[in-house]
Amino acid sequence: MITVNDVFLALDRMAPVERKMDFDNVGLLVGRAGAQVRKILTALDITDEVISEAGEISADLIVTHHPVIFHPLKSVTDGSPEEEHVLRLVESGIAVISMHTNLDAADGGVNDALARAIGLRNIDLLTVDGTDSAGIPYCCGRLGETERTMTLREFLPAVQGALGADGLRYCDGGAGVRRVAVVGGSGGSYLGAARNAGCDTLVTADVKYDVFLTAKELGMNLVDADHFCTENTVVPVLAGYLQESFPSVSVNISTRHGQTAKIWK
Repeated sequence: MITVNDVFLALDRMAPVERKMDFDNVGLLVGRAGAQVRKILTALDITDEVISEAGEISADLIVTHHPVIFHPLKSVTDGSPEEEHVLRLVESGIAVISMHTNLDAADGGVNDALARAIGLRNIDLLTVDGTDSAGIPYCCGRLGETERTMTLREFLPAVQGALGADGLRYCDGGAGVRRVAVVGGSGGSYLGAARNAGCDTLVTADVKYDVFLTAKELGMNLVDADHFCTENTVVPVLAGYLQESFPSVSVNISTRHGQTAKIWK
């Protein structure tokens, strides 16, 4: 019998919890560790649609990137969307494991998946965020190289197509695109690290106005490719890893969860 804890231990081998950032909340967040798992649904987030989808396919467990419980809950009622999600999950007997910043930093995790999705080669750590108990350095960001030097006008549609983004926000720093840093999700704070690593371009999301200004002054290209789109590349990776680890379990990718923020054209 495969249990929820068996799945957690496998995910911890892929994305060690010790690599999470201090503010984060990861691991088994809803459900019983000893409950049997026959079917898993993978998704970037817990939403009403994802919970309904899990119920319809009789999933015992949902595995997500973003934590279903992020801020301390003082109650579990129908008084807020976060509480309502937890209440529905408990009532439905569906467990949730969330792997967040530890999956960002994992070998083969969010940022390796993002780098590969946009066609980068020679992928390496962007900088060093920390060192784990085995003395191995880790980082949420990655850097790599395009196959050839590209213009930004060539690079942008390639990124948009690879990530399925409705559109991109960007700053043209006037540089050719060759050495590229990627940070899935909110990674504008890594602009300095990208510059120090000799990158001409940073692909990330949730970029603030002042970071675009700084990029322009540094002569760097900066691409905001949407939080969902830069991180959802890891969901098929998660599903594939879990299916390989547990062949007797049915592992599914959510078909309902998509890009929430749209761009008016």
